[in-house]
Amino acid sequence: MAAVSSVMSLSPATGLTNKTALKRFAVPSYVPSLKRNVDFRVSSMSKVSTNFGDILAFGGPGPERINGRLAMIGFVTAIGVELANGQDVFAQIQNGGIQWFIVTSALLSAASLIPLFKGVRAESKSNGVFSSDAELWNGRFAMLGLIALAVTEYVKGGALV
Repeated sequence: MAAVSSVMSLSPATGLTNKTALKRFAVPSYVPSLKRNVDFRVSSMSKVSTNFGDILAFGGPGPERINGRLAMIGFVTAIGVELANGQDVFAQIQNGGIQWFIVTSALLSAASLIPLFKGVRAESKSNGVFSSDAELWNGRFAMLGLIALAVTEYVKGGALV
């Protein structure tokens, strides 16, 4: 409205009518467009990259999913061994836990990467309660739980249970 009144105030000085002044001084780029982008499409069958660098990139589908799966297995195993033997996490690591960690990490990483290299994403296979988002959140909570378990046992000086 302010732009129109300033154009109208200029028109008597230039000798132009209001209609020609608006055509002459109005710039189309100043008017916001309300037109929506009609070409925007989301397709679930989009081509996904199977490049090793893309899969294991910081924002790629591999790292968080693999780390989450390892953390879920690690947290359940740590609690299970602690309940069975009374050993804290640090004692479990000292008593052969490193070898089990390496073997488990290799197997779970390979099992997680094979579908990614074939172009299959977890989002395409998720449904209902067992969704890919639920898996990511469970993995995140397991990572936090494993760290909290280790810190608590370190501060306490022994097993949690």
